[in-house]
Amino acid sequence: MSIYAKDTDPAFQAAGAKLGLEIWCVENQILVSVPKPSHGRFFSGSAYLVLSTILPKSGIPQHDIHYWTGKNANKVDSALASDKALELDAALGSCTVQYMELQGQETEKFLSYFKPCIIPIEGVYASQQTHLKSGTYKVTLLACKGDHVVHVKEVPFSRSSLNHNDVFILDTASKIFLFSGCNSSIQERAKALEVVQYIKENKHCGNCEVATVEDGKLVGDPDVGEFWSLFGGYAPIPQDSPSSVQKQSETPFVKLSWITTQGKLGPSRTDSLNKEMLETDKCYMLDCDSEIFVWMGRHTSVTERKTSISATEDFLRNQGRSAGTHVTSITEGLETAKFRSYFDNWPQTVELKLYEEGREKVAAMFKQQGYEVKELPDEEDIQPFIDCRGTLKVWRVDGDKVSHVPAPEQRKLFSGDCYILQYTYLGNERDENLFYAWLGGGSVMEDRRDALSHMNALVESSRGNPVVAQIMENKEPSQLFSILQTLIVFKGGMSQRYKQFVAEKCSADDTCDESKTALFRIQGTSPNNMQAIQVDTVSGSLNSSYCYILQTGTSVFTWIGNLASTRDHDLLDRMLELINPTCQAISVREGSESDIFWNALGGKSEYARGKEIKGYIEDPHLFMLSGIEADFKVQEIYNFTQDDLNTEDVLVLDCHIEIYVWIGSHSNIRSKQQALTLGLKFLETDVLVEGLSLETPIYVVSEGHEPPFFTRFFEWDQSKSNMHGNSFERKLAILKGKPQQLEAPVRNSWKAYSRETTPANLRSKSMSANGRTRSFSPASGASFPIIKSSNNLSSSTPIVRTLFRGSSLNGSPGSPAADEKLFENVGTIQADGSEDDMNLLVYPYERLTVNSKDPETSIDITKREAYLSEEEFRMKFGMTKRDFYKLPKWKQNKQKMALHLF
Repeated sequence: MSIYAKDTDPAFQAAGAKLGLEIWCVENQILVSVPKPSHGRFFSGSAYLVLSTILPKSGIPQHDIHYWTGKNANKVDSALASDKALELDAALGSCTVQYMELQGQETEKFLSYFKPCIIPIEGVYASQQTHLKSGTYKVTLLACKGDHVVHVKEVPFSRSSLNHNDVFILDTASKIFLFSGCNSSIQERAKALEVVQYIKENKHCGNCEVATVEDGKLVGDPDVGEFWSLFGGYAPIPQDSPSSVQKQSETPFVKLSWITTQGKLGPSRTDSLNKEMLETDKCYMLDCDSEIFVWMGRHTSVTERKTSISATEDFLRNQGRSAGTHVTSITEGLETAKFRSYFDNWPQTVELKLYEEGREKVAAMFKQQGYEVKELPDEEDIQPFIDCRGTLKVWRVDGDKVSHVPAPEQRKLFSGDCYILQYTYLGNERDENLFYAWLGGGSVMEDRRDALSHMNALVESSRGNPVVAQIMENKEPSQLFSILQTLIVFKGGMSQRYKQFVAEKCSADDTCDESKTALFRIQGTSPNNMQAIQVDTVSGSLNSSYCYILQTGTSVFTWIGNLASTRDHDLLDRMLELINPTCQAISVREGSESDIFWNALGGKSEYARGKEIKGYIEDPHLFMLSGIEADFKVQEIYNFTQDDLNTEDVLVLDCHIEIYVWIGSHSNIRSKQQALTLGLKFLETDVLVEGLSLETPIYVVSEGHEPPFFTRFFEWDQSKSNMHGNSFERKLAILKGKPQQLEAPVRNSWKAYSRETTPANLRSKSMSANGRTRSFSPASGASFPIIKSSNNLSSSTPIVRTLFRGSSLNGSPGSPAADEKLFENVGTIQADGSEDDMNLLVYPYERLTVNSKDPETSIDITKREAYLSEEEFRMKFGMTKRDFYKLPKWKQNKQKMALHLF
């Protein structure tokens, strides 16, 4: 809620009470409100104040203040905007983060508010704008930089302004030209096309031609000739000198200085920094070379804060720092992740009490303003985002061996083992596959590595592009519980490596059986989502918020915590029927335990008695990963949308309790296992300094195959995910009104069986633990291909051929024998190639290579070699397709790389 003082500027009345942007401009040394239709129009001779208000899931509003100064703005207006930013911060209860923005050097967060771009206008803002139409259209040349947000800068209309590294837009009265430097990225070109669209709609009312000009392409294109004629004819663009590229220091110099009340910098600290150095009644400047933070203690006055910011701006001028040096002002308690990252072991604090108290107040405030604000749903109200009536298959990993777990036992997992779970469910009119690698908390590292390797091999051999996930025991996502419906996790394990590990430690094998005493914690949200987790058999494992089952050799006890709900009581009864259906249990309520009960737990001791409060779930953050092989870098994408999922990128959606690694079709990631490794690197980096556990669940999602539990974080348009080509080609097709060219080509002639296409005698149904029918699922988790044939169903020609060559599966689809045989062949025997590609078109080698000058765009780029004729294939590879596809995958890839087909 806003807090106003008597001397608060009247322009700030009700500021921050509505979601979205509020903008003010300094006009005649007075702050005036900028109407919404003019948001995004900035005049280079003026200074602005921009307030962004969002309501995250936590229910506590967040405010960011940006004060923007045009390159031609006078110092008085600029200083006034800076002072007003602090005044607005005080009016909002000193709970904002403030950013100084200079024209041409804006932060990416600021630019993300005004997509696709801001193009500053010459002149000064006036409340009563008079629109004078000029007789001649001014030709302008704009330089564009950035692949997710675009920095647009007007440069002199001259050939000398062009270079090979950037993208340029030449805006004329009748046509807009896009010139792409040969060293510019596809993403930059695609983003520049969005700017072209913006100019076309806002300056040309949608009526003008658009032409693309590629650096170095001169022959046979009239648009190219017209473009260069505007510069007086073609002349080569000189190469940039190596010295013009400035290398940033890998380890930026960091210096912390105290700012006195007189605006002087006190002694600096360059050694190890920690939070205790920051005193609440002082202001500090953290100099990080390319950016500067001003930290203001809670017990400092507005005057002291203004002095600190003025001192920092003077410091920048006196030091001759680059205009691109960003200044961020932070109040104690609202430190950004970037600021906290410069300090050692910044403490993790979550003010749950503040969250709980503030939820209702904030909701009431925004409802009063006309916004529909929903309270966070209780845990039992959270519904899964996929059909949970599908088919489940489970395999246990034991080194090189993978054994199928029979259906009655597949919801009983051992903590010392690792498992692969394949879940097949009905998606968008077709069966979808989801693979989990469940790694037990007590399992050995070698088994974990083997589980991931086996899962990756199975995924690569399956049809479609399934989602894969790596999850650790005790960190399972709620969706897995909804899929399993009932889960019992026992202590101990059955793998040889686990037993060897226990033997080497000379400790007793605690693998659960009926003769041993065992304590199970009961948890869950409903009968379709309940778990029994075996915990240490000591009284310290109890918690008043849960119910427990204590199983001894002779009797069974149920223990009901005083804070457990009636729902928990119901789950306790249901779980008891599964764990020990024959024995009559002795019901014990907390506080009325007998000595026999405590003796079974080794004696009475202290345990948790307070109500367990779950932390609120923060809004997700999207990050782009770059420098994947060596120099690993992470860059946040602010105010993200589906359009930020560039097909050339690898992105991470950080949802705090789980992360998603999104792989673009044109990225350089070649396997799901490599993507999982990147996910672990991201967790290690901990960009948001939120203390992410390395055991956080990691999902890997491929472009074009995004599941609903991923797309729910976006306003999702399915047609965009079906587009084909790189980012630039997609945007260009839309810009030129050719959406019909955007449909992704069919990769081959096979179709996955669904309920509609599967012959009745091939359908396989199984029953879940609660008796619900599950959907059809192929045995291997891969969709079986349909071979087109003139023979009818009664002919001897099989409709479904074996997925793997050189073997026959003993057992019907879905049987344990078939599954075990499947795993024997995973990663060693591939499809024949000749039959697989019988319906593919044939193209010459020169059009199939990755560096082709005339590439064929309608092919499946993961199997370029398949489009070669048999004769050319033998000539290039020295063998037939059949022999090639019998090679291990790594040998195939090595040969393909040598021939530029990978």
